[in-house]
Amino acid sequence: MASGNAIRGTRVGSGPMRWVDAGQDRMEAVARTSVSYWCANGHQTEPSFAADVPAPAIWECPRCGLPAGQDEQNPPARPRAEPYKTHLAYVKERRSDADAAAILEEAMRRLHERRPR
Repeated sequence: MASGNAIRGTRVGSGPMRWVDAGQDRMEAVARTSVSYWCANGHQTEPSFAADVPAPAIWECPRCGLPAGQDEQNPPARPRAEPYKTHLAYVKERRSDADAAAILEEAMRRLHERRPR
């Protein structure tokens, strides 16, 4: 008697079954080229790209996540961490004190116009 957790017709460790297509044997692989990238931590990675596609200047290091460049002696600098900004900080970047005073004056005028006397 076969065990209850076995699937009939397959063996343990076998890969997925697929149909063999007659045209699949005649397919040619795309020409590829490998490009080396180095990050600021000295990690090297070599992704491969299609030969007819230009390689990007910056690639993310799969080990540490820093940006990596093609020049081993001069890798890209670590990204600078931007401090958290509040909504008010962003508003102050876009508006001057004079703009803020004018907007406040306009809002106060509208508020007074709506109030019944």
